[in-house]
Amino acid sequence: MISLRHIEVFHAVYSNGSVSGAARSLNVSQPSVTKVLKHAEMLLGFPLFERAKGGLVPTEDAHTLFADVAEIQDRVYALRQASKNLRQGRTGMLRISALPSLSLNVLPATAARFLATHQGVGFDLQTVHHEDMVRKLYERETDVVIGYEVPPDAPVSHRWLGEAELVVLFRDEDMPDPPARIAFEELKGRPFISPIRSGPVGRLLLGELQRLDVHLDEVVSARTFYIASALVQAGVGMAIVDNFTAHAALAPGLSYRPLQPSLVFDVHAIHLQNRPPSGLATAFLKLMGDAIESL
Repeated sequence: MISLRHIEVFHAVYSNGSVSGAARSLNVSQPSVTKVLKHAEMLLGFPLFERAKGGLVPTEDAHTLFADVAEIQDRVYALRQASKNLRQGRTGMLRISALPSLSLNVLPATAARFLATHQGVGFDLQTVHHEDMVRKLYERETDVVIGYEVPPDAPVSHRWLGEAELVVLFRDEDMPDPPARIAFEELKGRPFISPIRSGPVGRLLLGELQRLDVHLDEVVSARTFYIASALVQAGVGMAIVDNFTAHAALAPGLSYRPLQPSLVFDVHAIHLQNRPPSGLATAFLKLMGDAIESL
């Protein structure tokens, strides 16, 4: 039966494409890598690599094996990282994922504020799209997801963190004297960057446009608010984004205003029902809620 050492060497050779590269990444000698690799092939009963000019080429069996090996290697890395954290005296690890718009400003600002009083805590911060939230929780890639909609029919619980709002992001030269709130009618005839396909918030916007029977001049459809804000800055048109994205995107010559009527939605911390947030995570989420409220 192959061991973790066999898996580690196979993963290194596959990833680096050569014995020399694997040896450097593992900080061992080339003969040591060759010996372990040959022993793994003997135990498996089939070759893993074929020699080619400039390196090693994985066999079809190696390609098949690598998917499972990569998952094992990731778990080994996580275990080593946890051990390292304990040796360094870290008091815990927070694995938090958030939608891209929340990751631009609110999430890093909250992490910085949290670390000011919890210096022994480690962080694993990720971005996640709405359709991947449940999978990341199921597969233990993250412990808590910050999102705008609680996935229905999934064994998850949630905590309300605050409220967000849709706003119009625009260049000052395109609307030099903007009102305090911008009605949808005022967007007619202007080039519009549409985020309507952007998950639950996009559906909220689409429903309001249909309710008001307003048709905007869509020139580009952006799959993320971040792309939409970059297109605004480039002069492509105006966009409706959430207030977090707008705040993070502000630069000289850019402004934003809320909509009239206002379109608001909730921000939730979502977790598996059988894996409630730890005390550290709960304290972090409290600060996250404060940051959301301040915006």
